[in-house]
This record gives sequence, structure tokens and C-alpha cells, in this order.
Amino acid sequence: MEATSAIIGERDLHRLAILRNEMVGDHLNWIRACDEMVEHVAYAVVDITTDDWMERILEGGFDGLLTQPTGWSSAFKTLYDERTAILANVLGLPLYPSYTEITIYENKKFLSYWLKANRIPHPGTHVFYHQREALKFIERAHFPLVGKTNIGGGGSGVRILHSADEAKGYLSRTFSRRGAPRSVGPKWRKAGFVGRAIRKLKNPAALLDRLQQYRTMRDESQHDFVLLQDHVPHKFEWRVVRIGDSFFAHKKLMLGEKASGSLLKEYGDPPLDLLTRVKEITDKHGLYSQAVDLFETRDGGYLVNEMQCIFGQSDPHQMLVGGVPGRYRHSDGKWIFEAGDFNKYESYLLRLQYFLGTLPPKGSNAAAQQSTT
Repeated sequence: MEATSAIIGERDLHRLAILRNEMVGDHLNWIRACDEMVEHVAYAVVDITTDDWMERILEGGFDGLLTQPTGWSSAFKTLYDERTAILANVLGLPLYPSYTEITIYENKKFLSYWLKANRIPHPGTHVFYHQREALKFIERAHFPLVGKTNIGGGGSGVRILHSADEAKGYLSRTFSRRGAPRSVGPKWRKAGFVGRAIRKLKNPAALLDRLQQYRTMRDESQHDFVLLQDHVPHKFEWRVVRIGDSFFAHKKLMLGEKASGSLLKEYGDPPLDLLTRVKEITDKHGLYSQAVDLFETRDGGYLVNEMQCIFGQSDPHQMLVGGVPGRYRHSDGKWIFEAGDFNKYESYLLRLQYFLGTLPPKGSNAAAQQSTT
């Protein structure tokens, strides 16, 4: 059990709790960001997976909670969703990313319900808890189809099913004790594997954390339901990132039959209507730490494929325009590009800066600060 760490800082600083999950190193970028903002932030790490999680949070007197939802196992995903539901909806504590963002994160079937209910265009998605119903669907389906595990990023649980026979085999395995197929282990075929491996070997703690992730993924078995998605022909996916009022975009290129998890990117000035579409979705639903992956349709529209409040960042930046890193912001009805490094610590510093701006001012000059905002 990890005890809540001592609060670092003075009483006029914002007091934040970092809600770590079951993985030892998942929350370290929050710590790095808080350490850089030490003049503004006092923080403690609370392990939300332990029995005394609520007492630690209530006793801490925190102004806000920095969340790190898990994406490694269904059991701990359920734990994180349930406990943050109490924090947000019963105790009324500020969470960032928010409870809504946590619930749609790494839960593909729930995301499909959420997208459909909110009439957000997305690839047709079908969730079957009965094998007989799924077999009837396959008999009339158009192929290829995409089989997905409910949890698992980086394309680890994605399978392209090219025929009815292949789909029947996928159903048979998924509804058996073996469960849905899933890739586990180092992504040696993906760009930059050697560099990533060397970095892990130089950092034993990170290596142990990654091995723990592989063990968790290996033990995860989805066999109660199957998720099938209509295949959308594409050569790339757009990834649009929104953090606060900062927007970034790049193309995720395909490796084999999938863009998800390929780590192959193409940078350039994104279409502004794409940014506008993502802004409309995230504004309406209050999503301010979000990566939205979209397919571009032949008629110029967009289909939302994935939405994630926590996401990987293999490069130092999320966007390059004319070879220059930066962000877009929307001001006076126009998109304005600002050059700069806004993605430090995999964009966690930008997240922290945004969240602090949403909290009431602290300290003796709080009233003066509030009167100027």
C-alpha cells in the first residue's frame, strides 16, 4: 500500500491530489508537471486502489484532483470509474480529466453508446452479449468488419475480419475461455522501436512498469461479449488533441491494416473545419483533456473512431505547422496558430496549467486576482 505523500508547499498554494492507478509509473508525468509548478501547487499522491482511498482524500483538504484513469484491465477500470463517480457526483470535488472523460476512456462499448446517444457521427458499432445474435448479424454483414476488445490502446485488441468464416472464428474464440485475441508485448515492428527499447533499458523503473503492463494485458480476458465495428476504408486517421483552449492535430498513418498504435505520423497544417468540429463536440460536453481520432469520409465529413482523455505522445510535440511546433487557439471567431513548446511531459504540464486556471484563486491576494478576471 502506498501512503498519501506529505503535502509539499505552503497553505496559499493550490492543494491537489494525484489519483494514481494500479500501475506504478502511470502518474509520474503529473508529478513532473507539479514539480515544475512548485510556486503554484502543493500536491500529494493518493493511491485510489487502496481501501482507505476516500479517507485520504477527505482528510487532505484538496482543492482539486488530478486523475489518471487506467487502461490496462477491466477490473481496475471499473474501480476507477466507480470511485471517481463518488468523488465527482456525490462529494462534488473538481476532477481533471473530468468524470465524463474518465467513463468514455478505454471503454469502447460505452463510448459507442455515448456517441450514438449524442448523435455524433461514428463508424457503426455492434455489441453482442449473445453468440447466437452475433452469428445472425454476421450472416448479413458486409466485410471486412473490425473486431475490437473493449479495453486496450495502441491497436492491441484490433482485428480486421475479412470474411464470415474469419468472423465466426473470432466469435468462437471470444465467447470461449480464451477470450478475444489481443497483442501483448513490445511493438518491435513500429517506428522507433530500438530507441524506445534503449530508453527503457536505461530506466529500470520504467522497464519494470512496462513489464507489469504486459503481465496485466496478458491476464486480461474478454469473453462475455463481442464488439464488431463497420470497417471504414482509410489511409490515415486524424488525431485532434484538445487541452483547455489549446488544439493540436496530426495524421496517424497506417502500418499494415491499422493506423491505431502505428506510431507513424504526418505533420502539417490541419484543415480548420476539422478543428471546428472537435471544438463543437468538446465544448458541448465539457471535454478539456481529449484526443479525438477521426476518419475523413469521401464526402468531406468526419467519423469519430476513438476518444481518450489520456493518450500517448511519442514525439516532443503534437503538431508541426511549416516544421514549427505550436498550437491553435480559437479567438474572435478565428483559428490562430501560436508557435511554441506546449507539450512538455507528454502535455501534462499544459493540462495542469489549464486546470489551475479553472480553480478559484488562493492566497491573500485572491480577491484582487478575482476582481481582474
